[in-house]
Amino acid sequence: MSEVVKQSPQEVLKKYFGYSSFRLKQKEIIDHVLDGNDTLVLMPTGGGKSLCYQVPALVMDGVTIVVSPLIALMKDQVDALRANGIPSAYLNSTLTVEEQSNVFSQLRGGQLKLLYLAPERLIGKGDDFLDFLKTINLACIAIDEAHCISQWGHDFRPEYTMLSKLKETFPNLPVIALTATADKLTRKDIVQQLGIPDARVFVSSFNRTNIKYLVQPKRNSYENLVSFLQAHPDDSGIIYCLSRASVEDLAERLKEDGFDALPYHAGLPREKRDEHQDLFINDKVKIITATIAFGMGIDKSNVRFVVHMDLPKNIEGYYQETGRAGRDGLDSETLLFYSYADVMKLKGFVQIDNNPEQTAVLLKKLDEMAEFGDLRTCRRQYLLKYFDEDAPGECGNCDVCLAEDEKIDGTTIAQKALSAVARLDQRFGQGYVIDFLRGSKSAKIRDQHKTLKTYGVGADMSKEEWGHFIRDLIYLGYLQKSNGEYPVLELTERSKDVLQGKVNVKLTAVKDPMQGIVKEEAPPPYEKPLFEKLRALRIEFADKENVPPYVIFSDATLQELATYLPMDNAGLERISGFGEVKIQRYGDAFLKMVQQYCEENNLSTAIHNKPAKRKKAKKKSKSKGTSLESLALYKEGLTIEQIAEKRGLVATTVENHLTSCIASGDLDVKVFVSDELYNEIQQAILKTTDPGLKPIKEALRDDITYAQIKAVVSHLEFKQEYGQSS
Repeated sequence: MSEVVKQSPQEVLKKYFGYSSFRLKQKEIIDHVLDGNDTLVLMPTGGGKSLCYQVPALVMDGVTIVVSPLIALMKDQVDALRANGIPSAYLNSTLTVEEQSNVFSQLRGGQLKLLYLAPERLIGKGDDFLDFLKTINLACIAIDEAHCISQWGHDFRPEYTMLSKLKETFPNLPVIALTATADKLTRKDIVQQLGIPDARVFVSSFNRTNIKYLVQPKRNSYENLVSFLQAHPDDSGIIYCLSRASVEDLAERLKEDGFDALPYHAGLPREKRDEHQDLFINDKVKIITATIAFGMGIDKSNVRFVVHMDLPKNIEGYYQETGRAGRDGLDSETLLFYSYADVMKLKGFVQIDNNPEQTAVLLKKLDEMAEFGDLRTCRRQYLLKYFDEDAPGECGNCDVCLAEDEKIDGTTIAQKALSAVARLDQRFGQGYVIDFLRGSKSAKIRDQHKTLKTYGVGADMSKEEWGHFIRDLIYLGYLQKSNGEYPVLELTERSKDVLQGKVNVKLTAVKDPMQGIVKEEAPPPYEKPLFEKLRALRIEFADKENVPPYVIFSDATLQELATYLPMDNAGLERISGFGEVKIQRYGDAFLKMVQQYCEENNLSTAIHNKPAKRKKAKKKSKSKGTSLESLALYKEGLTIEQIAEKRGLVATTVENHLTSCIASGDLDVKVFVSDELYNEIQQAILKTTDPGLKPIKEALRDDITYAQIKAVVSHLEFKQEYGQSS
């Protein structure tokens, strides 16, 4: 192994993984680990967390131990490493005694670079295995899915709490803990539980720009699901349901309607689960319906969509599950069918007996998930803010941003809703208020309420329409929900003017629930017939080697081949995913197919068009027009508050409009801050390494506002984009 040890991280990355450059904060993390330091890594699913310990493992002398929660994850990772020519193994219950003995022999002989283990295998049976590890040359310890160790995490696993022994046993070894999802409370708990309080925390951007976030009302959900799937006829996807029964019923119903679907949940026999998982991973079945038991550690890179038929319990779970789409970086979609009834149902599920503190945390997380479902603003901004990351401007790739919202005069609708809340003494939840407005004959409507003047004044609208407009009124600040387990609707300071007819209320019209879901077919930027031939060739190799197709190459790599049409090994080296080992193993076969296709179709190579480093084209902002509208009013002399009132917006939205105009060069930053204040904020920005605006705010005087900070950040972006010096 001496040849491997002498190589630099950059050389290892290219030779074994086929990439010419590191992403996000990978290089910084790897250097930190190689310096012998403890590390906590937060990086989104598909962001390349594994490389943060795999590359150091190949640079350092000795074997790296990787603790992983699922057998499927171990097998996938080891298959992929071996395909790249990296000596790796796992120890778990699927191996025979003879196979386990062979792994121990390889460890003693120094023949392995990475060994994957479950926490129980590492520590579960006394200290025997730890004592064995003391006899071999260890390089590093990696803890994958590290949020499992925290009781505040969304996937707490008691067996993970044993891992604190690792640092006690090997105090001089660097420990790297990795997770895709952890809020601040969970991060703090992870380093304490693992005994690495001085670990440096690296937080990469949680922004998965290739994923489109869609949320639709949970009515006619099956019919709308079918429409969604019809827009993805050749795509691979996961559909999550809350219960095992729902998983099986949905799979059966989809099969009856001609879709290629199989169920997966913990109640199925082990052989059946494994069979269905393998068929999905190997592209032999397109759709898996599943409980959340499915997916952790499944490295299938070409999942094009993830659907939630029911509400997840928290943002972390939702983010991790949606993150299983588009791991190859190609455009992918997620769809959540949302109903507040799901929120009420889940409130009983998240309560922990005799643990009020944990129950309170879990209920708060559920409320935040419900808030996400009710959003009237950019969903990506909400997700990033949840993970303490700033998201300047609207994303243009969620249903809220994509909607061409039609505004209607909703004054009468608002007066009816607010009057109903007032007549009910602000003591009832949204569901009761809607039933009251619609004149429901249900026994749950109290008799004294049926005599009130407002009873039944909204009978001309459906429950769904009333739900839509009440959420709009909450967003606009004319209504609010109380805190607590059973929130009620309450009036606000702004309600009085509406009830007295002093203001007109503009509401968003109810739109088609499937708007923004069906993909517009655009001509592909690559040779699609060749892409399909390359996929078939990939399956041949995968079947021969008994590994999933994405272990051979990702869809993104095949698309690059079908776009740039390399004709020789020098061209192949420029295709992401073709490292030295894979060129030796598969290069001739894939080159031959590309060459033959080009000859048959009179095409020549386009490898000279491939940029040295892939860059994503900036999406045109759909919010530019509305930002300029706010800018025009600002130039007329209106204050931010007056613009917000005039346009029916909240003040922070207007602030975002104006700061985006600074970023585009349409507005001078000096209207927000003086030269002296600009310099003060700029210094704080340059010194702050943590993501988001909050760390910058904390480093400044209390009287400096977020709006002023955003203005300076936007101007710095403008200077960077256009090369301006002032």
